[in-house]
Amino acid sequence: MATLPAFFKRTEAPVRTGGSTEAHARPVAVRMERDHSLLRPLPQEDVYFYCKKIDNSRLVREADPKARGACWSAIGAACAAVALITTIAAPRVTNTLYGYRLQALKVEQHQLLDERRMLELQEAELLGPARLEQLANKHHLATPLPDQVVHLDSNKPDGAVAELK
Repeated sequence: MATLPAFFKRTEAPVRTGGSTEAHARPVAVRMERDHSLLRPLPQEDVYFYCKKIDNSRLVREADPKARGACWSAIGAACAAVALITTIAAPRVTNTLYGYRLQALKVEQHQLLDERRMLELQEAELLGPARLEQLANKHHLATPLPDQVVHLDSNKPDGAVAELK
């Protein structure tokens, strides 16, 4: 595109002076000798941006009446979104928490059943005939004779529970 303007330039017409035509010669561009130690110029090298300090400390912002309504609308929309998300997520979170609680109760039930079996085993060992015989001998107890046994009868007409012989 650099040669486009030269293409549209008019060539000068020869000037006639006294019967002879002389062509005016075009001026020839003179090339200056170039110093090889200089660098090429950079693009936009001659452009200088001046930064002017602007003091806006005395300016007062004008209140926008529509901005307040837009702000409250945004706050209301955010609250509605939070309420909606909470309503949607609450059952799932509750089910998860109840699942953890149910699993903890199942573990506790198994522990209590194991403890109950262990206590029943200990009780059976303590109430076994061999153990009772050992305790009776330790405390100098003997098996009662048949005439020493007293049978309780609550059907007596006088309200007595036992009969002494």
